[in-house]
Amino acid sequence: MICVGFERYEAYKDSGVDCLGDVPKHWEILRVKDTVNKIGNGVTPKGGSEVYTNQGIPFIRSQNVYDEGLRLVDVSFIPLEIHNEMKGSQLKKGDILINITGASIGRTCVVPAELGAANINQHVAFLRTKYWFNTTYISLFLKSAFIKKYIQFEQNGASKEALNLAQIARIPIVLPKIEEQKAIADYLGVKTAQIDRKIDLLSQKAIKYSKLKQSLINETVTRGLNKTVAMRYSGVEWIGEVPEHWGVKRLKELGFLYSGLSGKKGEDFTDEHEFSGDFIPFVNIANNQYVSITDIKKVIVYPNEKQNKVRKNDLFFLMSSENHDDIGKSALLKHDIADTYLNSFCKGFRFTKKDIVPNFINHLLASEQYRNSLSVEGKGFTRINLKIEKINDLLVIIPPFSEQKAIADYLDTKTAHIDRIVETINIQIDKLKELRKTLINDVITGKIKVSMEGEAV
Repeated sequence: MICVGFERYEAYKDSGVDCLGDVPKHWEILRVKDTVNKIGNGVTPKGGSEVYTNQGIPFIRSQNVYDEGLRLVDVSFIPLEIHNEMKGSQLKKGDILINITGASIGRTCVVPAELGAANINQHVAFLRTKYWFNTTYISLFLKSAFIKKYIQFEQNGASKEALNLAQIARIPIVLPKIEEQKAIADYLGVKTAQIDRKIDLLSQKAIKYSKLKQSLINETVTRGLNKTVAMRYSGVEWIGEVPEHWGVKRLKELGFLYSGLSGKKGEDFTDEHEFSGDFIPFVNIANNQYVSITDIKKVIVYPNEKQNKVRKNDLFFLMSSENHDDIGKSALLKHDIADTYLNSFCKGFRFTKKDIVPNFINHLLASEQYRNSLSVEGKGFTRINLKIEKINDLLVIIPPFSEQKAIADYLDTKTAHIDRIVETINIQIDKLKELRKTLINDVITGKIKVSMEGEAV
């Protein structure tokens, strides 16, 4: 039986490792290389992404590796013959995976038995532990806040975010005896599973509310608030029927498009210059239906430059993206912000027609019908791009002015209420995730004692 009390061990010693501090006196301080039989990383298969298939051997990339476990919804596959050629990176159950490049550097999880044969690309490394060490314990230690800080320290001064195999091998690890390793791993397995179940339930709840919001937008912008009104075919297949008194126009009939920042280099994006001004970044539009005025970045714009400034009620479109999900997404600026510019991956749209309510068009373009129609128009391989004419020629359904305003006001109120609910849920999720991290870190570094009564399990 394992009993856990939030007390400390009887005696501690200096670990001799920066950021780690004292550890239980009877624990041993080793390096990752002392606990493994093999450290390796993947490679890019010959032909790159062109050889990916819809089925075959799972090819694990950094976007699949999370501290909570593998996420295989968007996993790629490679043919068996290519897998056989890449023998050095073939995975086994119980291997520990670590992301070694990019923003996700340090994320880690264990390869589950049910995965079967699998391989990894060059952005992921694997550790194969010696049989007399507890793999789950070592994996948990690598998730600790101490290791996250250690990896950040290793990257200080580096030209890019990357870990090599030698650096991984040198990572310090604190190890109790095998019985205690297993007791700690078992305890954390139970406790993190409980937290994960709560997170999963809250996540499902947030998804349910997000779907409710989307459904509300979809129906209201195409049917209006009066559900008894007569309907007619809009003349656009993907729009379908609309109230018979609504019109259809091309977006370019409502205003004009203008460009975002041009001629800028990486060093221009800084606030340490007398001519640094504000600009709306790509992610602000990607993540919001209404532009957030708190998510504004800095860019150098000289007084003699000809750059377009944004205005209240301008609508912004993502014209270039890494995926089809974001391409063509739009967001409305509903605040007055002076001397602010738009990022170069976007186009701004300024309404000139007087009988148009920008908030209504903003909700209309957030509907699934419009999002789907624009996302399929994106073209490209390494980066998806949208042509200007696809925005200009976009057919939009237009109710009378008073009805536009009523719909916009209704949706603003309803969606804001749902957003507040989702925000509250996400705060709860973040607190649980932080609790999970703190628990793992404190137990795995000996700040919280896991004691055993009776036989070790």
